[in-house]
Amino acid sequence: MTLSLLLLGFLTGLRHALEADHVAAVAALASREHRPGRIVQYGLFWGTGHTAILFLVSGGAVVFGWALSERFGLWVDLAVGLVVAWLGVMVLRRLRAERIHAHFHHHGDGRWHLHFHSHAGEEGVHDPAHHRHHHPEGPPWRALFVGLLHGLAGSGPLVVLVAGTTGSLATGLAYVLVFGLGSILGMGLLSLILAFPLGWSARNTTRLARALRTATGLAAVAVGLEVAARSLRGLMGL
Repeated sequence: MTLSLLLLGFLTGLRHALEADHVAAVAALASREHRPGRIVQYGLFWGTGHTAILFLVSGGAVVFGWALSERFGLWVDLAVGLVVAWLGVMVLRRLRAERIHAHFHHHGDGRWHLHFHSHAGEEGVHDPAHHRHHHPEGPPWRALFVGLLHGLAGSGPLVVLVAGTTGSLATGLAYVLVFGLGSILGMGLLSLILAFPLGWSARNTTRLARALRTATGLAAVAVGLEVAARSLRGLMGL
């Protein structure tokens, strides 16, 4: 029985990672990244945040008898919807702000090639003699934060309920852990699949590439607003 329950938790976690608002959020967050490994990192950070908050709250449910009310879940869902929509808006704003610039780039060995890049946010006249671009990187903390928020929403209360009714502290926490591992693996695999079209669109300046990024932003806005509207209807008792 315990093994079956844990397997169910793992498979449920895999499926849970593929929900529309999760996919839209991670795709919007990683829309500027061109390296597959970096895009997968966004998915793994989302899954880690998602698992961490579920484990914390579910542990409280098992040990201290904590309970998440339905109304609290609706408020969190509303926040999730607004955050996902905002991420989509940011994708669209970046596309609007980009000024695609082309120039012939000269290498030290005498070779020339045509180089496309964006000078979004630059002021004044563009100097073609200076093309040093600094791209600071760090851990994708925003993906971790969005994962934390998602962990409280959606099926979070269901996981807490299952963890609290298993009759065993170890079994309850193990269920939440394998659920979380399933969601991390599911989002990691999905991010690996998304890495190819997202990475291609971030490296290219063609109309098709920009159309793909536009579609990513619009999808995030649409999904986020739908989640927010559904939550508002629930809060208003409609």
